[in-house]
Amino acid sequence: MNRENFAAGERLVSPAYVRQGCEARRSHEGLIRLLLEKGKCPENGWDESTLELFLHELAIMDSNNFLGNCGVGEREGRVASTLVARRHYRFIHGIGRSGDISAVQPKAAGSSLLNKITNSLVLDIIKLAGVHTVTSCFVVPMATGMSLTLCFLTLRHKRPKAKYIIWPRIDQKSCFKSMITAGFEPVVIENVLEGDELRTDLKAVEAKVQELGPDNVLCVHSTTSCFAPRVPDRLEELAVICANYGVPHIVNNAYGVQSSKCMHLIQQGARVGRIDAFVQSLDKNFMVPVGGAIIAGFNDSFIQEISKMYPGRASASPSLDVLITLLSLGSNGYKKLLKERKEMFSYLSIQLKKLSEAYNERLLHTPHNPISLAVSLKTLDEHCNKAVTQLGSMLFTRQVSGARVVPLESVQTVNGYTFRGFMSHTNNYPCAYLNAASAIGMKTQDVDLFIKRLDKCLKIVRKEQNKESDASGVDNYDNTEDVAVEEMALKLDNVLLDTYQDSSS
Repeated sequence: MNRENFAAGERLVSPAYVRQGCEARRSHEGLIRLLLEKGKCPENGWDESTLELFLHELAIMDSNNFLGNCGVGEREGRVASTLVARRHYRFIHGIGRSGDISAVQPKAAGSSLLNKITNSLVLDIIKLAGVHTVTSCFVVPMATGMSLTLCFLTLRHKRPKAKYIIWPRIDQKSCFKSMITAGFEPVVIENVLEGDELRTDLKAVEAKVQELGPDNVLCVHSTTSCFAPRVPDRLEELAVICANYGVPHIVNNAYGVQSSKCMHLIQQGARVGRIDAFVQSLDKNFMVPVGGAIIAGFNDSFIQEISKMYPGRASASPSLDVLITLLSLGSNGYKKLLKERKEMFSYLSIQLKKLSEAYNERLLHTPHNPISLAVSLKTLDEHCNKAVTQLGSMLFTRQVSGARVVPLESVQTVNGYTFRGFMSHTNNYPCAYLNAASAIGMKTQDVDLFIKRLDKCLKIVRKEQNKESDASGVDNYDNTEDVAVEEMALKLDNVLLDTYQDSSS
């Protein structure tokens, strides 16, 4: 509805009523105008009616939604299912062009505008989260691993002699495969044990750069967010090493946006040394479906080079999802989620410490890890690793997701590379342990229910070890839903033990 349409409506309905409706619409349009003018996340979240108006206005700017459009090409935004069209708000053309994922499409002005606004909002949020000097970023419709691969492939053209990537060990397959897929040889740097924590061996990193020769090293591939007892890499020191030797530095910041400590490390690393790009997941940091990541950095031209490396157009779905989410939350809403996550980390830490002490275990001391916690399982691994993996299986069958148990002496081969002590980030960690993390969106009831079910599982495992009376009873549960979960889980425990062992590796 424009001014002329409202004027025409005054001939049918009382002008006073029409003017009131016109003013209401202007309030929606005012929010949209501010977004387009400032390119920043609004402080307060939008209501759904404003969001849908905005998306509809953008969608009708794409040629597939033109009235009377006549498309005679091979890609004209044709969709067979109206359900699919509605699912995507009729944004069918995707983002980018064949030569650049950030380029504007002539026949998809609305989708192109959506892409530009999303990138601008995400940049604003990254600054809000703690990396204040970041200059450029873009959303890419690939998860973290493939986005890292894209960064490595971009560096290949700048460093044609390089064949090695120096990688402080983290036992997570996708970041390791990202280097293999890009065609490089990972040089694994083992972590050093300091107290309970596994930390970056800076001397080993620098020695390896000298041994291989800086020109033969594509980059240092470091990590922030990770499972305890590993902690974020020493980014400041690594950044200085990279700057001194002229070696690029790519940071895997998978779920680090939600942590002020991880973001501070990136900010400080860029300030004192060299960080070329850092990559973070959309789903882990913004609670959207899996399938997108953000590639960000401190040099506009390098980030643009990465975007131009992406072959062909790309799906707009991840950009659309995060745009809707950020406009719904607003910057205040996102800051509230970050604050709540920190509170949940403290609460989870307190509850795990209490429970672990009740079973003669302990919460491992990992103060440099701001997201993940670890509880020792020494009294279980003293008997055998089967008891440790059994605990993991029992949690899984009791609908506890995200927690993982790490047995001793696990061996895993990934793309021809054999890792001893796999999942523990080192060859010989002193004890088996259990991980739990406080991620964005976690609630108090999640922690309480997890602690309750973990307590029950530990009791059952202890009874089996001590050959006490049948542990299949559910008398400690006062919730009928939990009773049903427990009864089902007991039937599945033995069946799924082997499955859990395979999936956890």
